[in-house]
Amino acid sequence: MTVAGWVKITPTGVVVNGETLTTEARGAALLTEVYRAHVNDYPKFFKMDELSKLGFLATELLLQAAGDRHADSDDRAVILFGRSGSVCNDRKYQQTIEQADDYFPSPSIFVYTLPNIVTGEIAIRNHYYGETAFYLLAHRDEQLMRQTVEAAFHDGTTRSAISGWVDCEQDDQFEAYLELIIKE
Repeated sequence: MTVAGWVKITPTGVVVNGETLTTEARGAALLTEVYRAHVNDYPKFFKMDELSKLGFLATELLLQAAGDRHADSDDRAVILFGRSGSVCNDRKYQQTIEQADDYFPSPSIFVYTLPNIVTGEIAIRNHYYGETAFYLLAHRDEQLMRQTVEAAFHDGTTRSAISGWVDCEQDDQFEAYLELIIKE
């Protein structure tokens, strides 16, 4: 397997294949700034939770840099890992249901209370029909992550994968590190 490119996003900046993108915003505002500057053609972005925004943006930057969107494909997997899952939106949703006198469940928040939604957003955007999975780990375990991705390449169909760590504990506390991996 060959790594064809990588992206890292934190609350303080974005690095694509070793090159730092110029940004002024920090925290959650950074994601919106990067979206407007480098993507800006997927309005559904503004309905996403922070975890989905993070994974979506990291994927977009990765595919742009690699020049390999590979859309309408059943041989590209999206395999992500994280620790916090959808906890940011889980907390927001909990606030809409916790008081009996102010009970108003929000369907727009509830949609994003599953961590695998981010893989679905990426697959929908790119028309990927291969494996999509989001694994929750107690901590970042590079060996387990690598083994999981390698196993996906043994299915006879997968030829490439977008994979890595996408974690968002709070709206301004997040990290994404994604790689585009190509089967040799």
